Amino acid sequence: MTNAPAISRLFEPARLGALRLPNRLVMAPLTRNRAGADGVPQPIMATYYAQRASAGLIIAEAATPNAVGQTYPNIPAIHNEAHVAGWRHVTDAVRAAGGRMFLQLQHGGRVGHPDNSGLTPVAPSPVPLPETIHTPSGRQDAVVPREMTLDDIRSTVADFAAAARNAVDAGFAGVEVHAANGHLLHQFMARNTNHRTDAYGGSIAGRIRFAVEVVHAVAEAIGPERVGLRISPGITFNGIDEGDTESIYPALVEALADTGLAYLHIVFADPDQPLFQDIRKSWPGTLIANPVLGWGGPLPADGGKHAGERLLDAGADLIALGRAFLANPDLVERLRIGAPLNQVRDQHMMYVGGETGYTDYPALADVRQRAGAPEPVGP
Repeated sequence: MTNAPAISRLFEPARLGALRLPNRLVMAPLTRNRAGADGVPQPIMATYYAQRASAGLIIAEAATPNAVGQTYPNIPAIHNEAHVAGWRHVTDAVRAAGGRMFLQLQHGGRVGHPDNSGLTPVAPSPVPLPETIHTPSGRQDAVVPREMTLDDIRSTVADFAAAARNAVDAGFAGVEVHAANGHLLHQFMARNTNHRTDAYGGSIAGRIRFAVEVVHAVAEAIGPERVGLRISPGITFNGIDEGDTESIYPALVEALADTGLAYLHIVFADPDQPLFQDIRKSWPGTLIANPVLGWGGPLPADGGKHAGERLLDAGADLIALGRAFLANPDLVERLRIGAPLNQVRDQHMMYVGGETGYTDYPALADVRQRAGAPEPVGP
């Protein structure tokens, strides 16, 4: 008698609100700059996402909830009817291929430029991004953002709620509020970018207030079971220095724990970190974890499979992978049978447009067909 090898928990089905997920692998949101200059998703984006529909869940790349929130050129948006119509082509294609999608909502805050949006960026305080930013004419120094007034804050909260309704109209199953990686909500939470002395600054309760209000408004607009939140504790992307990471996130989790959100999504999650363990204990709902895979270096040969399994063992419910899905449209099958992975072509990741490095990564079936090899019989 022989014992069959155990099937990884990554390939077990799961539930996310009303959604039945065929596996626990999530395609993380990945900015690829293939939208039109007006933010309207292009047909090539429907092809790209449909190719990856075997993911348990796709979280589509960051879309801006208003014009001033635009970060870089050719970023998709979700604040007018043309955006909704463009995204509907994407969700229709993914649904036809058997997939499920959420849309990430992202306001760049100070991560923006007038040459990209036509507007001066806004932020909690007039503290500029300490690095250059990509524009249609090349990289330029960041500008000093305009400090948001209370009216700006209220209108931005309303814009997030309207964007969430637009996303549902466009066929998405839900949205992910982006409070990570140095963008607007994260800027409010961090000491080095939030110098306010009003109710949206100073104390931890003040600095998390904007994020909490956005999440509540979005949940009220479309239902909390359709809303996720992405956070990146301790991450210094886009010049962020939180100052008191170990205190901010327990407070944020406590403030949102009883809202019934679809999930909490942690970027670069480390199962050995006490903060990850504390968040898992405090968060009552689904936890999506994005493992640390050495950003800036090559992907591990298994694309993050082992790291994902460690996070599942540590209490995560779903595992979000980014670059591995980018380069492997059939990542789920490749990981399931242990097939080699395509490597990422970094020079074609952003700002270049077109099919190269976007929709031309081969699936296993294509590789085998060209090689004349038979299809394997899966376990």
